[in-house]
Amino acid sequence: MADAEHHEEHHGGMGTYMAVFFGLCILTTFSFLTYFDFWRENISVEMSRLFMMAVSCTKAMLVIMFFMHLKWEASWKWVLTVPASIMSALLVFALVPDIYFRMDYASNERMKYAAERPAEVTEASDTHTDGADHGEGGH
Repeated sequence: MADAEHHEEHHGGMGTYMAVFFGLCILTTFSFLTYFDFWRENISVEMSRLFMMAVSCTKAMLVIMFFMHLKWEASWKWVLTVPASIMSALLVFALVPDIYFRMDYASNERMKYAAERPAEVTEASDTHTDGADHGEGGH
């Protein structure tokens, strides 16, 4: 019995977990509200995305801090998490421009098999492949 009381005192107890659970439910409700027309008519897409990222990060922080017990861990957790967080942020910032501009330098062959193609590439690749597709051209 003493162990259970010590564990509850050290880790916040059932009340803390229920408060975090209800907080997660409220944040999920906020996320759900962004799908309704009244939200889309009054809030820009950029602000909506920013709001959703803030809600998602808050939910992740609550889960990590309370359900994964990092709130009660020793300070060594910062030695592991801060450098990993910095490296992951740098990786994201390094890859975003590459992903954004990836189609600017794509070859016609890659564009031919892309999911969405600009009209001028579609027309150009169709004129080049018409003869090959139908067996014309003496290859």
